[in-house]
Order: sequence, then structure tokens, then C-alpha cells
Amino acid sequence: MNVLAPVKTLMTTKLITVTPDDKLTLVKEIFEKNKIHHIPVVRYKEMVGLISKTDFVYFLRGFNRNEEDKFVNEARLRAYKAEDIMTKGLAKLSPNERINVVLEIFLENRFHAVPVVEENGELAGIVTTFDIIKALASEEVTAKQIIDSNKLR
Repeated sequence: MNVLAPVKTLMTTKLITVTPDDKLTLVKEIFEKNKIHHIPVVRYKEMVGLISKTDFVYFLRGFNRNEEDKFVNEARLRAYKAEDIMTKGLAKLSPNERINVVLEIFLENRFHAVPVVEENGELAGIVTTFDIIKALASEEVTAKQIIDSNKLR
């Protein structure tokens, strides 16, 4: 992976988003039906927050440590909105920012996702630690790299 390449070369662009006014029942449904861990919260294409799966689970556990009372949990999910639990004031990147910048953000802040936003504030995509791992895993290993790694043994 070329860490000097722009983040737009590896960011996820097909995003599932919610609005600040969407109920947490929708957030729960999105997490259950999709293999994602972050849901951007947008208002008119502008990024206003992010809900991580971890934040959502903490929200649920804060109300009821006993999983048996599903009726109470469902009522609370209908009562709260995405804006009530979303993280605001996020670090954001432009699509042309280099991959090494997002790596530094992940390392320094222990974030797992950084939104990618156009100059006009419109959400363009998201870069996650999974995107980085996927890019690294898809790289081809050259014969020279194999020989060099064998020399180290």
C-alpha cells in the first residue's frame, strides 16, 4: 500500500447513513442487517456526526443491564434519536489527504473511522481500520519480498 496515495483510493463510498432525527430503532436495524460498525449521521448531505456500534451497545447497556426486558429497550429505542447518541466534532479528511495522515489519526487517537468530506462539507466517504486491513491483505507479495523474509529467519 502506498501511504502517500490519497485516501479516496481506499475509502468506502457506498455508505448507509441516517439523519439526526432518525429513531434508534433504525440504527439498530442497520447494525443488525449490515456488516458495518459506523453509521454517518448526515443532514442534507453534510456530515454532522457518527454512531459507532460500540457507542450504540454502550447506550443500550446503560439503560438495561438485563437483556430480558426487550419491551423496555424497544420503547427507549423509539424514544431516542440518532442525534442523542452520535459523536460530534469529529476529525475529518479531504478525499485528497494522504493515507499516512489517516494512519496517524488512527494511531494517535485510537479512532477506527474517519469521515472523508468534500470542501463544500458534503460527505464523500469514510476510511476505517477495516479499509486499511483490506488494502494490505489484497497486496501481492513479490518473489523478492519472500526471499528477503526467508533471509531474516
